[in-house]
Amino acid sequence: MQIVETTNEGLKRAYTVTIPAATITSKVEGEVKKIAPQVKMPGFRAGKVPANLVKKLHGPAIHQEALNTSIREAMDKLVADNALRPAMNPDVKLTDGYEEGKDAELTVSLEILPTIAAPSLDGLKLDKLTVPVSDEAVTEAVANIAKQQQRFETKDGEAAEGDQVIIDFTGKLDGVEFDGGKAEKAPLVIGADRFIPGFEEQLKGIKAGDERTITVTFPEDYPAENLAGKETTFDIVAHEVKAPAESKLDDDFAKELGLESLEQLTGLLRGQLEQETAGLTRTAMKRSLLDQLAAGHDFDVPPTMVEAEFSQIWQQLIQEAQNEEDPAAALEEIEAEKDDYRKIAERRVRLGLLLSEIGQANGVEVTSQEMGMLMQQAAQQYRPEDRQRFFEYVQQDPMMAAQLRAPLYEDKVVDFLIEKAEVTEREVTRDELQAAIEADADGEKPAAAAKPKKTPAKKAAKKDEAEAAPAPEAEAEAAAEEKPKKAPAKKAAAKKDDAEEAPADEAKPAKKAPAKKKAAAKED
Repeated sequence: MQIVETTNEGLKRAYTVTIPAATITSKVEGEVKKIAPQVKMPGFRAGKVPANLVKKLHGPAIHQEALNTSIREAMDKLVADNALRPAMNPDVKLTDGYEEGKDAELTVSLEILPTIAAPSLDGLKLDKLTVPVSDEAVTEAVANIAKQQQRFETKDGEAAEGDQVIIDFTGKLDGVEFDGGKAEKAPLVIGADRFIPGFEEQLKGIKAGDERTITVTFPEDYPAENLAGKETTFDIVAHEVKAPAESKLDDDFAKELGLESLEQLTGLLRGQLEQETAGLTRTAMKRSLLDQLAAGHDFDVPPTMVEAEFSQIWQQLIQEAQNEEDPAAALEEIEAEKDDYRKIAERRVRLGLLLSEIGQANGVEVTSQEMGMLMQQAAQQYRPEDRQRFFEYVQQDPMMAAQLRAPLYEDKVVDFLIEKAEVTEREVTRDELQAAIEADADGEKPAAAAKPKKTPAKKAAKKDEAEAAPAPEAEAEAAAEEKPKKAPAKKAAAKKDDAEEAPADEAKPAKKAPAKKKAAAKED
């Protein structure tokens, strides 16, 4: 086999590789001998089919497999002989005009990883910004749960803002009932802004037993085209009017949430708040750490890796922009800052490579037990009958295994660096901690690479400064931001609230409010 280097510029390499016809032919002959004993053909005893007939019957497939094997072996030899560290899979092309029996000529182009000197870990200084969880914060959290668990008691008189009414409603378009516009004994809180504009306001003053007809106009962007922008009427029958009842924050309240006592509820909420602030503290430390690493290292990074990272960021931005109230404006804004996002991608790739080098130089690794746990967690997203195939796929595909391993690997490298750093702990407010996460290394203004964050669509690039991109050798990849989990009390509150407040989906004349849906999702 002949290998000739044709390009050696920066991180770019290109080669021509010639695989002798004899090498491919030898593999074909070997494969024919291997499968011949298993081939069955009329007129021949099993295992006695002549090799030339086996080749005639299965020749094209055998030759293709032999060619593919030869190319893989040639690539392995190319990488080994030239001590290459490919950044991405090489681009391999078989030159035009190849025929069986001829030498196979390949053109190979690739980018290699830069050589990075193991950085000195001396001089790393980090502030550990902690936020003590006060009794007031816990009390406020309990009050918020009580608000979510709002109870109502029957009252006499007219319904007012904040009251709950139990109603039947029947929607009509041009005097004819329309699908999905009818419900019985549906609970509705006046002022909750859950129904289409104008619906709730017209229920003010209604009393139990009252009947009235209201007129509302559906929003222009309402999902049901037959109703969008149309004026409709709703016949209303009021069964009951309820006023908000004060929730007593006692053991009975906690038991309604499935807990044993108020003390247990406050303990759970305190633990949740502590977990949330601990996560923010670590994010701030990681941000500061990566800022220091980025400031002290500037080396060329493979353009293909940057482009892949940028493409991932950009696709997320496009997706989220399309969900904005004004998609065109959101797309125009992110398009104007496209170069900033490309810089973000470059920084993330550089940090990923740097963390990889640090991890390898210091023996950081993901154990087989940890990898097994990662696989078990990832497999939960598949049906039980498909999980074994998922395990086999991960075991056979190094890239898939690397993707699973990468977030944990990066966390372990970051933890290693935090242990090596000189850490100064100080108490701050939650607002100060959040500001530190969003500020750059000097703590005064948003980092240049993190600048474009004006619209919700830009949340896709939020990992820009706090995380790093995948590193192919040690799989240092950006870990998704930790999202605080709901306490059991919050889950119970949400379920109960939904059950009491929302009519059946098929009968609910709800307004379309994408922005509010996104906000709610974020709060969860």
